[in-house]
Amino acid sequence: MTDSTPARATEITHWGHACVRLERDGSRLVLDPGSFSDPTALDDADAVLITHEHVDHVDVARLAAALGARTGFDVWAPAGVVAQLTEAGAPADRVHAAADGDAFDAAGFAVRAVGEWHAVIHPDVPRAHNVAYLVDGALLHPGDSFTPPPAGTAVDLLLVPVAGPWMKLAEAIDYVRAVRPRVAAPIHDAILSDPGRALADRLVGGMGGAEYVRIAAGAPYSWTPGA
Repeated sequence: MTDSTPARATEITHWGHACVRLERDGSRLVLDPGSFSDPTALDDADAVLITHEHVDHVDVARLAAALGARTGFDVWAPAGVVAQLTEAGAPADRVHAAADGDAFDAAGFAVRAVGEWHAVIHPDVPRAHNVAYLVDGALLHPGDSFTPPPAGTAVDLLLVPVAGPWMKLAEAIDYVRAVRPRVAAPIHDAILSDPGRALADRLVGGMGGAEYVRIAAGAPYSWTPGA
């Protein structure tokens, strides 16, 4: 978004784990509808963004089937995910490779792909390609990474991972501090119990330095950049 572009309200729904849906002016953009998230997140999607190949971020069979079952939506993902989707029967003309620096329109949202690698899980585990997505120059979904936004970008809403085999809470806190968003909302927490989520909220919310909002699963949250 530019200074001359009025901020518009976007409805954000968290569909579990790393999956969120952005809806504005009747268009719906879904990010990371994986096997840990509610499958209805894909219902009526107009575009889908996938950060990387792990099953908790993309259910290849389900997404390929959805692409085959109806027209009207496209997918952007790292090249390896594109190959998996087309091998599973997804129409090749509706699945697009996204890499660091790419910019495109997805369902009326301005998207920029940022970064290249998944965070290290263990030295013995090969690293997957991971693309973070900056939406409308204001919302950042990092996938499984702590990818910083492009230089000069003022992130308004950061979707911050709070649990996973590749991270610890101190890193989530430092990520929020480094990005300095106005609002931070936790994602990537399916492996946590309710007490674990409460602990993450206390630490990341209390120490990150941003307004902290847990978006309840399935309950739309209205977000306007700068509001």
